[in-house]
Amino acid sequence: MKVQVIVGTTRQGRVSDRVGKWVAETAKNIEGLEPEILDLADFPLPFFDEVIPPRYNPDRQPVAEVAAWTAKITEADAYVIVTAEYNRSMPAVLKNALDTLGHEMDNKPVALVAHGSTGGAQAVASLRLTVPGAGAFTIPEATFFSDYAAQHISDDGVLSEELAAKPQGPQTALQATLEQLAWYGKATVAARQG
Repeated sequence: MKVQVIVGTTRQGRVSDRVGKWVAETAKNIEGLEPEILDLADFPLPFFDEVIPPRYNPDRQPVAEVAAWTAKITEADAYVIVTAEYNRSMPAVLKNALDTLGHEMDNKPVALVAHGSTGGAQAVASLRLTVPGAGAFTIPEATFFSDYAAQHISDDGVLSEELAAKPQGPQTALQATLEQLAWYGKATVAARQG
């Protein structure tokens, strides 16, 4: 099952790209998951300004950047959104990327992995409200990385030995989140095919 790990920040000095690599590496060890990183930095989307919302426009002809993004999103069976928390919500670039979607994520599960001073809890809460608008649904489990991610995840996405060894640490939480995503992903793939 193809899982896209969406890195939801683009600013200089971000940590979400490291977190995304950690998520993708962990997902490789979950049976049935084939992770691919989708970094919003590679999809320079314009601010959404279409006259008709994408979900209600059967004659939609998006600009090339949006067409590339939506075509890529269509390929996945499930998603992991990796986000930082900006001003008690998700980054604007992530919200904009979700706003450009029509039916590409319909009936597909989304896992949430957040980081920040409160583990990105308010970004996760915002995404739980937003994702259904794109036709998808968030799974119950989420991973909240409240430790300083920049100090504990290398540029290659390797979690520090200190945190990896914690029985109830972020690695355990991520494992549980991804296992639940695999369960929902398998069920929804079967439902869409049936």
